[in-house]
Amino acid sequence: MSQLAFATRLNSFASRPDAAWPGRTGKPGVLDLVARAATARGLTHVDLNYPDHLGAGAIETARSVRNLGLELNGLAMRYYSEPAFKLGAFTNPEPRVRRAAIDLTKAGIDAALLAGAPLMTIWLGQDGYDYAFQADYARLWDMEIEGLREVAAHAPECLISIEYKPNEPRAYSLLPDAATTLLAIRDVGLSNLGVTLDFAHSLYADEQPALAAALIARHSRLLGVHLNDGNGKRDDGLMVAAVNTLKTLELLRQVRRDGYDRPLYFDTFPDLTGLDPVRECEVNIATVRRLLSVADTLDASNALEAAIAAQDAVGALDIVQNALIGRSS
Repeated sequence: MSQLAFATRLNSFASRPDAAWPGRTGKPGVLDLVARAATARGLTHVDLNYPDHLGAGAIETARSVRNLGLELNGLAMRYYSEPAFKLGAFTNPEPRVRRAAIDLTKAGIDAALLAGAPLMTIWLGQDGYDYAFQADYARLWDMEIEGLREVAAHAPECLISIEYKPNEPRAYSLLPDAATTLLAIRDVGLSNLGVTLDFAHSLYADEQPALAAALIARHSRLLGVHLNDGNGKRDDGLMVAAVNTLKTLELLRQVRRDGYDRPLYFDTFPDLTGLDPVRECEVNIATVRRLLSVADTLDASNALEAAIAAQDAVGALDIVQNALIGRSS
């Protein structure tokens, strides 16, 4: 993480359209949103959804993004094109629908390669169940593994990152947490698979995000870090460190120590309450820079490492709080 790069959720920049496009009717287009995002100081990259954002074609869209001053970090799959996906994408009981989901994902991977951004993030929110006795769990797992293996094998030069989430839209996701996702990656057995850790998802999976990151680095590889915050009950999409400052600091320090060198991505929802998305993005960037500066201070001596080695919670928190807010008078 020697050269910091920051990416964002593009749809965030549809918030308060009247401020950016006064008097305009209709929704802003993809490149309108990219142009608005490009005005955020410090932002370097953007992610696009597939197939939603690629209507102009992968090559042309990527060229336009770069002409507006941003780089393309990667694509993220969205399974909206087929209503039947509500019952599952890779785990759909209908072979025709399952095949459509797998083929759509392969097309998305091809688009990512054409765009010069060989990273596909897969969030399989439709793959799960809602009721007891609804699913044969072993069969569900086998279908998930088979689907992941097929799409990962489709283009080994493209990184495939699984973004886990405990639930939503299904009551129970098949890949709800880091440990289960790592089991799936082990079963698939292909080297271009990895994990995206979303901070708010990790919180309401009842994880310690830094521990989840450490496990991912040990057993697979971390291909994406989605920064946001929440109250641990749902995917709130709040601004970075708005609630869990210490856990955010610990996660940033952990991923840096583990050698994470990809863009840090803001998966926040200013559009839910009409925040200024440019200002929100800029404050998120400033917050991350401040927290990484605190991490530098913590790592400038061995005091914190010694406290952690002794599992001395009081000593460790004294050191961290001093670095964050200073000594009391």
